[in-house]
Amino acid sequence: MSENIKDENTLLKKVWDIADILAAAGVGFTDYITQLTYLLFLKMDSEKVQYGDFESSVPAGCRWEDLKKESGEDLIGAYEAILEKLSEADGIIGTIFTKASNKIQTPVHLKRVIEMLDSENWFIMPGDIKGAIYESILEKNGQDKKSGAGQYFTPRALINAIVDVVDPKITERVADPACGTGGFLLSAYAHMKEQSRDPQKLINLRRNGFFGADITPLVVTLASMNLYLHDIGTETSPIVCEDSLLESPAELYDVILTNPPFGKRPKGSIDVSENRPDFFKTSDNQLNFLQHIMSLVKTGGRVGVVLPDNILFDKSTANCKVREKLLNDFNLHTILRLPDGIFYANGIKANVLFFDKGTPTENVWVYDYRTGIKHTLVQNPLKRSDLDEFVSLYCSGHMEDRAETYSEENPNGRWRKYSIDEIRKRDGFDLDFKTWIDLSEKDTRTIPEILAEMEDERNSINKALDTLKSLLSGVAL
Repeated sequence: MSENIKDENTLLKKVWDIADILAAAGVGFTDYITQLTYLLFLKMDSEKVQYGDFESSVPAGCRWEDLKKESGEDLIGAYEAILEKLSEADGIIGTIFTKASNKIQTPVHLKRVIEMLDSENWFIMPGDIKGAIYESILEKNGQDKKSGAGQYFTPRALINAIVDVVDPKITERVADPACGTGGFLLSAYAHMKEQSRDPQKLINLRRNGFFGADITPLVVTLASMNLYLHDIGTETSPIVCEDSLLESPAELYDVILTNPPFGKRPKGSIDVSENRPDFFKTSDNQLNFLQHIMSLVKTGGRVGVVLPDNILFDKSTANCKVREKLLNDFNLHTILRLPDGIFYANGIKANVLFFDKGTPTENVWVYDYRTGIKHTLVQNPLKRSDLDEFVSLYCSGHMEDRAETYSEENPNGRWRKYSIDEIRKRDGFDLDFKTWIDLSEKDTRTIPEILAEMEDERNSINKALDTLKSLLSGVAL
């Protein structure tokens, strides 16, 4: 590794140190990350020209050198003018600078961030290093409860397990219609790029393999930059800023991987059913997203989606109809029950639903990774290895070999199968398979056995008392 490439932890320390300075000046971590993203893009564009012998993709007057030469209030004015112009650009620039605005109003603080970025050579860092640094920043931002950024950050251990079992292929296209900061797409990329050494396949994967959408401009900026630093979408970002629910898909995808927003549609939002007459009418975000995902995946395609518990059991007409459609037109073959304490937002009870499009459901396999499982974000965070058993039992690519771990002999086995005939007997196609696992200790002794043990305990106590009395008989008390 080049001497110019600093240790990842050293670079992160620089980032955190400035974050602390800005926080004291009233600049929140999310705002800091956004400005860091804008400035880092400009710095890397400058390095691309300097070290890579490429032409700048940034318009004249808006480049790193134009910004670096300014100071004081002129620096603030120049920066804000650059952000305004770049937010109107096309391609990757317009996506990263979506609705860009300045959040660092003190010249000395803005200069400090610029000097920190200017002290490193980012362009020549391998994508894995740049990407890991940025991912670490995004994860820290997800822990910021005040900003609510945790809703955009799904634990990477869970994402990686989902990607491992869905197993996207290098020839397939992957979509996330609620992409947040791009975690699912990046995990899919890491999984897919190892499947071939063919340079053309890898180039096509980076250019055409992914699609992501999010309704929040800030998140689109972060996701686009996250992929850009991993060398994905370096000319045109695969991330778009849009409300995924309002339009029928213009294109279908082989694989859908996503953790859509939960809860009700925000007040004032357009009624989804007005634009999507094929949807069963509901104000629930999660149910609308499930319907959208069902319409977005190709026949023969595969889905892994994180959804809240109520999707499985809510008795509203729309929920029941969607579950019926899911079972009739899709193969809902697997449900992973998730524990509390793994999401940055509190109180989330969720599951991962895995289904394929084109054949009806015959059996639903349920893995209970909730009962008796305790995770916390700091002391005991979810690790990828915690889901090894689930990944193994899933039998990706050879589901015919699946075998239950639950049985009469092992009633606490976490892997259990339910037939479609059993499910159809449930009210409203209820898919809430409440746990069968009982980890409480039960007293299976008979009354004579209990009495005999009590008698033994009494005899032991009496014997101990007799011994103690004998030892103390010659001692003056």
